[in-house]
Amino acid sequence: MNTFSDSAVTAFSLITSFDPLFAGIVIRSLAVSASACVIACTAGLLLGAWLGVARFRGRAVVLALLNTALALPSVVVGLVVYLLLSRSGPLGYLGWLFSFKAMVLAQAVLVLPVVTALVRQTIEDADRSHGEQFQSLGAGRFMRSLILLWDERYALLTVLIAAFGRAISEVGAVMIVGGNIEGFTRVMTTSIALETSKGDLPLALALGIVLLGVVLLLNGLIALLRRWREQLDDQLPEVAMAMAPASVGRGVSL
Repeated sequence: MNTFSDSAVTAFSLITSFDPLFAGIVIRSLAVSASACVIACTAGLLLGAWLGVARFRGRAVVLALLNTALALPSVVVGLVVYLLLSRSGPLGYLGWLFSFKAMVLAQAVLVLPVVTALVRQTIEDADRSHGEQFQSLGAGRFMRSLILLWDERYALLTVLIAAFGRAISEVGAVMIVGGNIEGFTRVMTTSIALETSKGDLPLALALGIVLLGVVLLLNGLIALLRRWREQLDDQLPEVAMAMAPASVGRGVSL
């Protein structure tokens, strides 16, 4: 399989037949990224919402560190998690190194700053727009952050989808802490790197096609969510205007 056309034909054959080895890698990759996103998004939503409304001494430093973590190399995250989970590390007693759990932890650490920073910016902008209304009603910072989270839920769906895209396309951290063990910790990105180095281009190409398909699907979902929200925002004034005469009529009759 030296030509691109031959590799492409074999790659599509692997995809359509859903080869067991190929299917296991894809399913494992999706499971790792989904699990990491559940953990990171749960913590990131709460932390980002609180940072969006909280004002405290040292907040600028915290935000600077958070923004710095957005550009944190994945191999550095993998190295830190590796040291934590190694036998001599503080979490070595868990025995998670070179396991599914280690990869989930590494991806969660990598995705958490992304979710927190994007949620923080969204909630802070919303708090500037109409947070004073909730504050005048007696809502504290924590309650206000929860209300704004719900109020901006459609915008935050985009953040969650982007976080999953960041997780599933990561390679450095999971390679270090997972070990790329066949049948246990081998995911799409690490398999592509390994199979390319081995010269098994059809499998690498098949996994690359699926990975690109997942990213394309996520981008499509983000675009649909944005269009749906724009249509919803456009319809709200029309609904309000349609209901206004009826409300006035009822008020006059009373």
